[in-house]
Amino acid sequence: MRRRVDLPALARASAGLAECAAGIRLHGTGRATRMAPDGREAPGPPSPASTRVAITLDEEEIGTVWLERPGSPGPLDELLLERLAIAAAAVVERYGPARTTMADPALVELVISADSDEAARARALRLLGFAADLPVHVVAVRSRLPLDRVAGLLCPARPVKAAPLAGVGVVLATTTDPARLPAGVRAGIGAADSPDRCWLEARTALRFTTARRPVVHYDALGALALLAQVPEEAARDNADVAAIARIAGSPDDLATLDTYCATGSLRRAADRLHLHHSSVARRLEQIGKTLGIELTEPTGLLRARLALTAWQLLDDCPEKSAGFSIRA
Repeated sequence: MRRRVDLPALARASAGLAECAAGIRLHGTGRATRMAPDGREAPGPPSPASTRVAITLDEEEIGTVWLERPGSPGPLDELLLERLAIAAAAVVERYGPARTTMADPALVELVISADSDEAARARALRLLGFAADLPVHVVAVRSRLPLDRVAGLLCPARPVKAAPLAGVGVVLATTTDPARLPAGVRAGIGAADSPDRCWLEARTALRFTTARRPVVHYDALGALALLAQVPEEAARDNADVAAIARIAGSPDDLATLDTYCATGSLRRAADRLHLHHSSVARRLEQIGKTLGIELTEPTGLLRARLALTAWQLLDDCPEKSAGFSIRA
């Protein structure tokens, strides 16, 4: 420990001392380190553990250590494993990954910042508990729920780390399952391999989220992502976007237009709105007159879709706040 060894070195030394295979597994990563007495990785699938001891940190079990001794346990096996568990907990506390979901915002910022060099980014990921050979996905979140709970739902099998940055929740995870997110969460999911580019994509995707579509994958936006590059002043000056802003004061009209743009069909929109199609037709006729757009024509529908999306991207759009915040 004075030499600041890592977990593989601890397992290697323990296997040599016990003269049988020794293993360490952390619950946070789910990965096992197994070493043979000759100092190399233990071959093949693990044998049944002859002795096993839990690794605890802050009175919480964070992993386990074991020996794979053929036959009966040795008289000192339990003592050896108790010392190994203590040493493993000290390594985890020093180098990570810590058992908590919430992370140091400075480390998370190093991971996602475009100004970080690759060495600093790799070191920050290691300190956060991410293995070098695992992909790291970045998710941008706004939520009424605490951020650690959102992160735990997104990635129930750790490692996952989260931190609030500039009013947005950042979640770093090896895997994501957005279907587990409850109501009250907006999430944008990046697609790039590099964490810094993935973060930019995740923030862009978050801007496209709405009450109807609370989770957006950047790679599903396609050419729509280009709208995020339009300056807000230019968007506000557009006649179609300004017309959308005028009808935004009527939640029914806005919901009708949004649903019609999403389905492209009068009858499907009526089904989703739980209204008779004739009622939706009357609403759309009036909305079309207000917008100055013939919504029943393909070109008019395209204009309405683009204008509605551009309006939803504006910072002062009511969809942007809707009571959402970040709770650390």
